[in-house]
Amino acid sequence: MTGTGMPQGPGADAVLLGFARALRAAGVGVSAERVHAFLRAVDALRPGVRADVYWAGRLTLCGDRDDLERYERVFGAYFGDGSGGPPPRSVRIAPRPRLRAAVREAAARSRTGGPDDEPQGPPVASLASPVEVLRHRDVVELDPAERAQVRRLLAAFALRGQSRRSARRRPARRGPVDPHRTVREMLRRGGEPALLRRHARVERPRRVVLLVDVSGSMAPYADALLRFAHAAARGRRTEVFTIGTRLTRVTRELSHRDPDLAMAAVAEAVPDWRGGTRLGELLREFLDRWGQRGMARGAVVVLLSDGWERGDPRLLAAQTARLHRLAHRVIWANPRKARPGYAPLAAGMAAALPHVDAFVEGHSLAALEHLAAVVRGADTDATGGTASATGATPPSAATAIGGPERPP
Repeated sequence: MTGTGMPQGPGADAVLLGFARALRAAGVGVSAERVHAFLRAVDALRPGVRADVYWAGRLTLCGDRDDLERYERVFGAYFGDGSGGPPPRSVRIAPRPRLRAAVREAAARSRTGGPDDEPQGPPVASLASPVEVLRHRDVVELDPAERAQVRRLLAAFALRGQSRRSARRRPARRGPVDPHRTVREMLRRGGEPALLRRHARVERPRRVVLLVDVSGSMAPYADALLRFAHAAARGRRTEVFTIGTRLTRVTRELSHRDPDLAMAAVAEAVPDWRGGTRLGELLREFLDRWGQRGMARGAVVVLLSDGWERGDPRLLAAQTARLHRLAHRVIWANPRKARPGYAPLAAGMAAALPHVDAFVEGHSLAALEHLAAVVRGADTDATGGTASATGATPPSAATAIGGPERPP
C-alpha cells in the first residue's frame, strides 16, 4: 500500500463499506445505491486523501440536513479525528469537488499515465483498517485506547424502532381520496369540479424498551451496553431499565448529552451493580408497573443479558411468554453467544428462548450494529442469530404456545 491511492482488492472496499455500516448504525439512511455512488466518487477523486473521501461521502451518503451532524461524528470517530469534524488542516481542503470535472481529470490521467503532482497524504485505508478490525473484537479484550475508540463510535449510534402505521393521516399524492379536503376545495372554487385530494397513513417508529443486565456476570460488558443505551435514549420513544437484583429506570439519567456525565448519573442511580440476577422476578415487576399499562404494548423490547438466573427458570419462562404477547417483538442480545461452542444451556436462557423473536450477539461493535438493524425490523438469518437458528420455537409457534395473538 502506497500513498498514491487505496489498495486494490477487497481490503479497501471493506474499509469503505465498514464506514457506510457505521453511518447506517448512526441513523443515516445509507441505501445500496448511495454506497455504490460513494465508491464510484472515491474512485474518481483521490482515494488516498482524507479530504476527498470526506467530501465524496458527504455528497453521496447524506440525504438531508439531519444526516450532516451524524456524518461528522462518525467520520471523526471512524477515521481517527477525535474532534469529529472535517479532515485536519495538514491536508489541503479545496472547495467541494466537482465530480464531473474530477472524473474528466481522472480519465485524462489514466490516458496519459502521468503521476499526480499533488501530495496525497496518508492513505485513508491505513487509518481506518484498525477501526474495521476493532468493530469485530470482543469489548472484553480491548485495551484503554481501543475502548476509547469504541466509545466514540458508540456515541454516534442511533436506535430507531420498526415503523408502524398510525391512525393519523397526512396529505399525499397517492392513496385513498380525502373527502373533507376534496369538498373544501370544491367549495373554494364555487362548486366547480376540482382535483381529488388524497391522504395516506403516517408511519411512526415503535417504542423501544431496553433492559440492560448489570449483574456480576455481565460486568465486563455493562459499560459498552449502557453507552449503546445512551445513544439509543436520544430518541423520544426509547426507555431504558437496568436489571440485576433490582429494577431501575434510568431513562432520565441517560438523557445527558455527554456520555460520561450520563454514565456517572447511572452509576449513582443503580444500587445493584455487580450483584446477582433475578430475571424472572424483575421482568414480572417491569410488566406489572410499566409494561402492562402500555410501555411494552406494541413495542420492541430488547433484553441485553447472558441469561444467568438465580431464581426459578419457570417464572422467567412465564414472564417472557407474557411479554411476548404484549410486545410487537422481543429481542435477546447475549454477549456470550459469540464464544466458540456456545449453546443456550443456562437455565434462564433455555427457559426464555422459546418466547424470543430474535436471539443475537452483543459482544462487539459490529454485533451492536446488527442489533440496531434487527430493532429497525431487518430480517435475520441463521448466521445472524434468529431464535429459530438456535433451536428455539419460531415466533408463530411461540405465540400459539404462549397465548393469543399479540397486538399489531
